[in-house]
Amino acid sequence: MTVLKTARVRVPASTANLGPGFDTLGMALSLYAWIEMKEAEQTAFHLYGNEMNGVPQDKTNLIFKVAQMVFREAGVSVPELDISMYSDIPLTRGLGSSASAIVGALVAANTLIGSPLPDSKLFDMASAIEKHPDNVGASLFGGIITAMWDGENARHLRLEPDANLEVMVVIPDFQLSTSKAREVLPAHVSLKDAVYNISHASMLVAALASGRTDLIAEAMRDQLHQPYRAALVPGMTEILQDAHHYGALGVALSGAGPTLLALTDQRVNRKAELEQYLTDTMNKEGITASVLKLRPESEGVKVYTEGNTLPFMDMIKGELTI
Repeated sequence: MTVLKTARVRVPASTANLGPGFDTLGMALSLYAWIEMKEAEQTAFHLYGNEMNGVPQDKTNLIFKVAQMVFREAGVSVPELDISMYSDIPLTRGLGSSASAIVGALVAANTLIGSPLPDSKLFDMASAIEKHPDNVGASLFGGIITAMWDGENARHLRLEPDANLEVMVVIPDFQLSTSKAREVLPAHVSLKDAVYNISHASMLVAALASGRTDLIAEAMRDQLHQPYRAALVPGMTEILQDAHHYGALGVALSGAGPTLLALTDQRVNRKAELEQYLTDTMNKEGITASVLKLRPESEGVKVYTEGNTLPFMDMIKGELTI
């Protein structure tokens, strides 16, 4: 077994569903988590940034547990790890924080032992852990992905985001777990709603692939999950209905929420108007919220092959202002 001294990766955040693509459509976003992993004599954690508050610092930590899955799959033993992590991705807000941790742990652990597992195997493992392939696929491969998972094997096709596509997210100041957001969904849906979502998801993929931004607003509408989750996010119903009047190409609940995501065109100068509308709508409901202006991220998980001699946080500070 070849164990490197250090494995470092950067993982993008992600948004899932994109409205009608429930558990099938994902897009990587320009927010990131960084993970460093080393073999150690005793397991230790070094967590940096406000988004790491409350994350376990023992062997119940998700990154440690996922890394051990990789080692078992590869037939090697690395029982003790020194793990460092910094993240800009808000926890349990619908921006793929758990997916980024899973993907980062899989790739870092695989890199640490010489990368014996192919990306396809890591994707299968990530989908099995997360129980759906859209977030993990976007973080692993970057861009926009459409994915399917049969419970064992995951498959995806990747679309390169349009160069003019931008993303604005409004992040309410409360957390919403995926499990809670799934509890409100019905066990059965009508044939009418199923056909509605199939047609809209198909149209959305085609619109994104062909650059038909004029079709996005209608194509992003959904009947399978957003109507049932609207009660969990005050202001959501109004934003889904009206945000396109304020410059959004289309709008959707990001993942399981509570974050709401609006796609925008960088050539259209209405970002200030849209941001004001989003924050005002939340404020009317008594919800404080922050707005981030992001871009789709074309690059998936990045493995650092150089620069591992720099201290972990110094490397990160070289990439962004903290």
